[in-house]
Amino acid sequence: MTKELYSQYSFLLDRTARRVKQYAQQKFKNGDFDVTVDQWVVLKNLSENEALSQTDLTQLVFKDHPTLTRIIDILCKKGYVERVPHPEDRRSFQILLTQEGKEKVIQLKPQVSLIREKAWEKLDKNDFEEFKRILNTIYNNLQ
Repeated sequence: MTKELYSQYSFLLDRTARRVKQYAQQKFKNGDFDVTVDQWVVLKNLSENEALSQTDLTQLVFKDHPTLTRIIDILCKKGYVERVPHPEDRRSFQILLTQEGKEKVIQLKPQVSLIREKAWEKLDKNDFEEFKRILNTIYNNLQ
């Protein structure tokens, strides 16, 4: 494959990722979700895991430490998460969902699923499986 084709495919991948995020962000805003897409990703990952260190959470949500710190600060102010001292490392904290955060995740999960389904509307199962295979290959190539 030529460098030009790689460039075109990379552009398509980037463009599509941006469109998906923009679409979701607009739906979050119009739906009065009280969180952004990035904040939702943090809440969702916390709901799927027990207490996480900020470092662990950084790796799960693919954000750098300063960005994640700002997101966590906002979520703390909203009452959705809390920082608690790490039981084994006095220098660090674990990030936990509050009861209000758990309720927010339960409330938003069905709405977020509907937003995500929009992107897959005209694709069948075979399309999805091939797309997943390709994305996993690209991801694994970069490890």
